[in-house]
Amino acid sequence: MTKPFTYNINPARIVFGPGCLSQVAEELEQLGVRKALVLATPFQREDAERLSEQLGKLSAGVYANATMHTPVAVTDDAMQAYAHSGADGVVALGGGSTIGLGKAIAYRNNAPQLVIPTTYAGSEVTPVLGQTEDGVKTTVSHASILPEVVLYDPELTLSLPVNMSMTSGLNAMAHAVEGLYAKNRNPITSLMAVEGIRALRDALPGIAANPADLEARSGAQYGAWLCGTVLGTVGMALHHKLCHTLGGSFNLPHAETHAILLPHTAGYNAEAAAEALSPVAGLFGGSVGGGLYDFAAALGAPLALKELGLVEPDLDRAADIAVQTPYWNPRPVERDGLRALLQRAWEGARPA
Repeated sequence: MTKPFTYNINPARIVFGPGCLSQVAEELEQLGVRKALVLATPFQREDAERLSEQLGKLSAGVYANATMHTPVAVTDDAMQAYAHSGADGVVALGGGSTIGLGKAIAYRNNAPQLVIPTTYAGSEVTPVLGQTEDGVKTTVSHASILPEVVLYDPELTLSLPVNMSMTSGLNAMAHAVEGLYAKNRNPITSLMAVEGIRALRDALPGIAANPADLEARSGAQYGAWLCGTVLGTVGMALHHKLCHTLGGSFNLPHAETHAILLPHTAGYNAEAAAEALSPVAGLFGGSVGGGLYDFAAALGAPLALKELGLVEPDLDRAADIAVQTPYWNPRPVERDGLRALLQRAWEGARPA
């Protein structure tokens, strides 16, 4: 018999397909936006400026200072730019840093958001904002944070470097893996999670072999959308707590941290959530932690936290921070077990 469950559907308009970037103006007009501030990182400033030019009178200009982990100080600066530009909406062009900034603006002023992802992070379909202040990353969930429209144009990911494609895809996969054993999971999110993981498992090797493979790029965006939707619908657990700790307190890069930790956090929970994670074991050769590790290694993804600049003495502090107000997790979050997990992830050792 199916167990009782609750499923909340996050309202958003999804436009998917090569070339759909040309529909930005039309989508903004449907949202009722008269002038949109185009957001980007410094790295993608030129792309944002081209989009701004394409939008013509619908553009309120470009703010290209989006920063990893969404520092509150950057949001403060962006709010001033938003006010001075006369904007009444935002267009976020880029990955998690830019999408996070758009969410942070909308959380403060309820600005309509149109998001154009150029990575596979998946955060564009969640009502969750992670922001950093004084070295601490916190999350907040609110209806105003969820973007109203998301345009998935696989052509925009063709220039995403292979290494970033791999870590971004593994980041998305982590959302779905945790969604499978989430406390408030339901049959629909579990179906989406397995399909999202499968799509990324099939697409990422194709991108690694041929970065110009549009079919593989489309499959990865499809998988990222599904995994992100799972992230926005159910609660997260140990994996995301550790990533927020390492990102907010040690400034480790977001996607790479997710990619490295995924095999270890999934392996940590593999026995306690064996039934929920059985599809993952089936997709990766019968082993949850080991299978995910081998998959990441085959993609050439980073495998060790020390590669990201984290020093071994920081592992004790990271474990101490992570056990404070821990997220719900299927296996008890114990300091010694967590410290051992971090040691293996720091060394890059394969999970048992």
